[in-house]
Amino acid sequence: MTTSLADHLRSLPDESLAALLQLRPDLVVPVPADVSALAIRAQSRVSVARALDGLDQFTLQILDAARLTRNPDDGTTATDTVLAMATAGPQPPAPTAVRAAVGRLRALFLLYGPEHALQVLPAVDEVSPYPAGLGRPAAELDPRTAALCADPAKLRRTVLAAPPSARAILDRLAAGTPVGSVPPGALQAPPLGAADPVLSDPTNGGAPTGSPVRWLVDNRLLVPVTTGSSTASGTVELPREVGLLLRRDTGPLGPLRTSPPPVAAAPREPKAVDSAGAGQTMEVVRHTEGLLEQLADEPAPVLRSGGVGVRDLRRLARTAGLDEPTTALLLEVAYAAGLLGELEMPGATTGRYGADQQVLPTGGYEVWRAASLAQRWEQLTRAWLTMTRQVGLVGRRDDRDRPITALSAEAERASVPATRRAVLGVLADLEPATAPTPQEVQELLDWRAPRRSRGRDAAHREVLAEAAQLGVTGLGALTSYGRLLLGDLTSTDERGDDPLGVHADVESGDPSSAARALDALLPAPVDHFLVQADLTVVVPGPPEPALAVELEAMTELESAGGASVHRVTTASVRRALDSGYTADDLHDVFRRRSRTPVPQGLTYLIDDVARKHGGLRVGLAGAYLRSDDETLISEVLADRRLESLALRRLAPTVLCTQYQVGRLLGALRDAGYAPVQEDGTGSTVLARPRIRRAPPRVSVTTRTIDPLAAPKLPMPRLLGVVEHIRRGDAAARAARRAPAVVRGGAPGLGGGPVPAHTHSEALAVLQQAVRDKALVWVGYVDAHGATASRLLKPVSIGAGYLRAEDERTEMLHTFALHRITAAVVAD
Repeated sequence: MTTSLADHLRSLPDESLAALLQLRPDLVVPVPADVSALAIRAQSRVSVARALDGLDQFTLQILDAARLTRNPDDGTTATDTVLAMATAGPQPPAPTAVRAAVGRLRALFLLYGPEHALQVLPAVDEVSPYPAGLGRPAAELDPRTAALCADPAKLRRTVLAAPPSARAILDRLAAGTPVGSVPPGALQAPPLGAADPVLSDPTNGGAPTGSPVRWLVDNRLLVPVTTGSSTASGTVELPREVGLLLRRDTGPLGPLRTSPPPVAAAPREPKAVDSAGAGQTMEVVRHTEGLLEQLADEPAPVLRSGGVGVRDLRRLARTAGLDEPTTALLLEVAYAAGLLGELEMPGATTGRYGADQQVLPTGGYEVWRAASLAQRWEQLTRAWLTMTRQVGLVGRRDDRDRPITALSAEAERASVPATRRAVLGVLADLEPATAPTPQEVQELLDWRAPRRSRGRDAAHREVLAEAAQLGVTGLGALTSYGRLLLGDLTSTDERGDDPLGVHADVESGDPSSAARALDALLPAPVDHFLVQADLTVVVPGPPEPALAVELEAMTELESAGGASVHRVTTASVRRALDSGYTADDLHDVFRRRSRTPVPQGLTYLIDDVARKHGGLRVGLAGAYLRSDDETLISEVLADRRLESLALRRLAPTVLCTQYQVGRLLGALRDAGYAPVQEDGTGSTVLARPRIRRAPPRVSVTTRTIDPLAAPKLPMPRLLGVVEHIRRGDAAARAARRAPAVVRGGAPGLGGGPVPAHTHSEALAVLQQAVRDKALVWVGYVDAHGATASRLLKPVSIGAGYLRAEDERTEMLHTFALHRITAAVVAD
């Protein structure tokens, strides 16, 4: 079989062979040495399974038809025979659809050969042992069952005589897998209607009236089989002939559907879908920024087993006003986007966790904050599409009954990117603004790739929920900008490698088409606000980055959203003065940014706080307190709220305490004073917060979208691979023609050419060949110790090297003489 397939591959033109490698890219990783190696790899179980995973339900059913119609003698089938079986049902598909499916199978070389003698790769039977869900022929299972199946009339009467409970078992096995497991006592229990001297055991399958499975076995409609090395009869199989009889109403292959199942939901209004999705993108960016700010203020320790603990996740969720699954999703996405990282804490551990790492924002977070809202969302969504993290596992238990935490290694699943792409691909292939139900999405996936979607219903629903949370979908439908982003990633994946990055516009700083489309839907960033008489500041839209920094320094956030509300308080003004602003700076900001007149109360508040600010000066003693206002010093000394500081007067304008500066500053501010810290020279120490950042991390968006998929190469490179395989094939054929002594074996007997047995004799043969311009078989050992043989025409010998022309490639090569093992003049 291998030789036949290899010969068939050799007969193909280079373009057809390159097309096969393009459809099955795993065949070139690594590049096969010759056509024989390519044929062996194309028939391997793993490669065939990959090819089958990408086929739709109808194409797989046509492949099953080819397997069922094989000739028992030579194992071949024909296109017309496959067409006859596929159209035997009550609702036959169009012959053109059947022939197109056969063409796809032949392009993948799951079927090969001429149309009248098609052959199926043997590994197909290994990967899928039951074609069309039918069992093995009765002749392979049991002779007595085969005798029953040889009489169609008797077989029909036996099936019709089956009791209802037994018929239900037959129908279930005929519609699905033909093999079923039975309880241990089912085959020992008496059949239905039989007298039983021993009471049946209901827990082992024997009902009070007997066992339907035993009835089916006794009447040769089911055959007990052994599984693996087990000899216990706990498995039964439905013979193929019985299954075909039970499918007489639906056809031998079951119901055939040449196109995906329709979606019942009517398309929604595209503008409503985009508006809902755009609103969610603003929330995603805002909540992500809030979580990162929380981690900057109070980093989360890393568990010894990896990840963020359950308590810290709950703390972050409670502070951000989110549920824990959404918080875990945003943390995972931010980590994948390179916005979060671990910071080593050498020499320090956290008592509760015993860890020496903390999770906090990286340096890339500052760059991300400075980008536009659409670009920030795109960076997060691209990371979500490409990260190999299944966030739905967070909070569940692993195999050792331990909770799976956020950012831990237990949530790694390499197949998740392909799952996300498959689910969103279903939405992208529908009419724009169509919102299918999760069940309809699952049905579409079951038709498009039944082998991949089997048993992954929960993962598909998780993808739909996460897409809605991130704003990729709106009202259940794929948004226009989400469609553009998915198309960009798909085109990049299909384009293959891009070593120079000439096709990447995101990395170059230019907004992508998805970011531009989202920008058009979002409200434009504003550079102003509205100050009201109650000292509230209303920002009528998303603030520009510079305005956001100023608001963060001078105000307290009260409510966020499309339009945010802030409030100016005494504490916020004092915080701004501590960070380096002056009263004139604050007046200028409000005068320049406000579109309404600045209230007089705000002006008075700023001037009053600024007048008191710095009236008290704190330095190091333990700590000292000084002021030019002797009355103020006396007031502080007499303040009972500060008795715990044990203040002592050193001079009319100086007080000291045994406590450190931080505690003194906090106590004074809690008592309503406005002190500032000074250094040893008397200069004010600004109270800007210390910013700690984790080392920068590379975003996962730089890697391919599916880490399990083989790299897709462009056609010119595939043609180069084909040329390499052809050369290797020619070299293998040439090596087989070489004499045995050159190949490293024993010299042949009889009248063959006499080889040179010593190095000096080999040199003599080569020198004579140079003079006679004759062809010589040369055996040599390369730098890796591998032996090889070539048919050469020696050109010259000198300086320890042989220069010769390769007869096959017609190229000059240089060989070290000490590596030549033998030389034989060719006939």
